[in-house]
Amino acid sequence: MRGMIERYGADRSSLVRMFSSASSGSQSESRAARPVNLIELSPNARARMREFYGSWVARLDDVQFDAMSQEGRIDFLLFKNHLLHELKQLDLQEKTMEGEAALLPFARAIVSLEEARRRMDPVNPSKDAAILDGVHKEIETARKSVEAGLGPQPRPGAIIVKKTVANRAALTIGDLRKALKVWFDFYNGYDPAFTWWMAEPYKAVDHALEAYGTFLREKVVGTQPGDETTIIGDPVGREALLSELNHEMIPYTPEELIAIANREFAWSEIEMKRASRELGYGDDWHQALGRVKNMYVEPGQQPEMVRKLMVEAIAFVHQHDLVTVPPLAVETLRLQMMSPERQLINPFFTGGEALTISYPTPSMSQEQKLMSMRGNNIPFSRATVFHEMIPGHHLQGFMEARYRPYRRIFDTPFWVEGYAFYWEMLFWDLNFPRTPEERIGMLFWRMHRAARIIFSLSFHLEKMTPEECVDFLVNRVGHERDNAAAEVRRSFEDNYAPLYQCAYMLGGLELRALHHELVDSGKMTNRAFHDAVFKENSIPIEMVRAGLIKEPLSRDFKTHWKFYNPEPRSAEGSPLKQ
Repeated sequence: MRGMIERYGADRSSLVRMFSSASSGSQSESRAARPVNLIELSPNARARMREFYGSWVARLDDVQFDAMSQEGRIDFLLFKNHLLHELKQLDLQEKTMEGEAALLPFARAIVSLEEARRRMDPVNPSKDAAILDGVHKEIETARKSVEAGLGPQPRPGAIIVKKTVANRAALTIGDLRKALKVWFDFYNGYDPAFTWWMAEPYKAVDHALEAYGTFLREKVVGTQPGDETTIIGDPVGREALLSELNHEMIPYTPEELIAIANREFAWSEIEMKRASRELGYGDDWHQALGRVKNMYVEPGQQPEMVRKLMVEAIAFVHQHDLVTVPPLAVETLRLQMMSPERQLINPFFTGGEALTISYPTPSMSQEQKLMSMRGNNIPFSRATVFHEMIPGHHLQGFMEARYRPYRRIFDTPFWVEGYAFYWEMLFWDLNFPRTPEERIGMLFWRMHRAARIIFSLSFHLEKMTPEECVDFLVNRVGHERDNAAAEVRRSFEDNYAPLYQCAYMLGGLELRALHHELVDSGKMTNRAFHDAVFKENSIPIEMVRAGLIKEPLSRDFKTHWKFYNPEPRSAEGSPLKQ
């Protein structure tokens, strides 16, 4: 299976590169910053990818599943799950483009020009100039039809459009502009006839596209240039959520997951009140949280504070013999600073190969600086430095590159983010927080992860608006409002899958259940368990479990592991000892 998966990965990369103007962007890269991807714009490209994935599904029919080892069977099921999900994604992209079709009748003509260039078809400047002239007219017609639908009394020929669809269409217009520019720049200046015919038609169409996109954003969506507060997003609906959950091997409905998150949130709130009472604030834990937020370091001292916390966390891992930490993983730790622009999306530091520090910069207002300092206080940072670095994301990336790296094509946030958050829960159980303030720092993030499940699933089920999501984070979790807005914007307007924000706590709960099954039972030590999870690489955790417990598997395997069996809790919320 490894050889088959590696060949598939190489073939897929070749096709994706052919349909992209550059390499595909990172998971967290905004759509505006990403290169042109014709698979999202072109029915022809999607048809080719559908043929490609289908051919690999057919190849799996010839694989002798019962003759394979447990590792081979897991790889087979991962590969099949991946292929079926990719086919489903193409169907969803098709539906998305169909929903925008009335607003973008000119899209096919623009895409066809770029497709012809990529096929290396001879260019016909006079014919293409006529095509662009037609595109220009279609843009103006579409705009007038949308304008006719604005106001209380739509006029004849009006297009009535939802804000979310108009916002999505405006983003697609940005992609079409990029595709058209790639096409134009290829020939312009190099081919004199092309430049003679095309300079003015291209300029007119590009201007019309820009104006139309601005019109949709300002007049239909309701956002203005420089608007850093309005959040639109695009709810995917229950059917898409169920499809994503099946792909991630999570056998729960969205409603069941919201119920789980509410239970975990309630536990955290009880523990918050307990810490608040120790600090003399009674049950008003928001006041206690305010005290913790003010425990920040002065400007310029954040890197040193973070460094000390990293050293402390690594020492804690060694003290409790939790996992193997190669010396090279420690040697290659490093820090960098986050740009003010990125902090609008991510107000807290992030990790991985390097820890990127989010902290005030001179260009911020006084209020923004204070919010940033309060949101990156010492207890909050102590609670998550190890999530981002060791034993979290930094060590994850280190191990992923060295054990079963061919499985990285199956990468899932339920392993990546879930494993990092799992360490937060384990550190809590091992009494890492020493004071009420430190417990509040850890509990804040635990509530935050539960809240992510509640607000993100509710948004995609169209039960909460982005504004209600921000209010929920401010009023129930205790976020600074700017930080809450950045969190919601990151969830719905950055390039994240709809389940990404759920993956932290749900993946952590999966691994916690597996830890209970294998470590608490005495079958494995902490170090052996955590090393084994790392060596499976980033795959759905039900498949990690199948590998560790040697679960019998069939080629028609369906997700079934009900991992959430909450411990009985006392009236105050703490687990009851059995």
